[in-house]
Amino acid sequence: MAYDRKYRERTIEYRQEGHTLEETCSVFKVSMSTIRGWEGQLKEKGHLEKKELKRAHKKINPDQLAQYVKDHPDAYLSEIAEIFNCSDTAVSKALKRLKITRKKKR
Repeated sequence: MAYDRKYRERTIEYRQEGHTLEETCSVFKVSMSTIRGWEGQLKEKGHLEKKELKRAHKKINPDQLAQYVKDHPDAYLSEIAEIFNCSDTAVSKALKRLKITRKKKR
């Protein structure tokens, strides 16, 4: 679970007011390792912003998929799946993320 930045700041402020780690954990219902991590992040980076997640596309590049569908509007999901070497379901989910609807069934 990701905690809000203000919640993180308030937790660290409480800790810096002189409260023990155990007290801070019980008051804010956060684990000791999480609080230590926030303290380390504040010391190292100077802020308590959340880490930005950067995920790579597993198999289907969204730009290539959108272009393929544009170039081949009558292609079935199974045909697209063969081109991208994945399952029909993976193509369907990727199209849904791109907000491209498909009504074709074979």
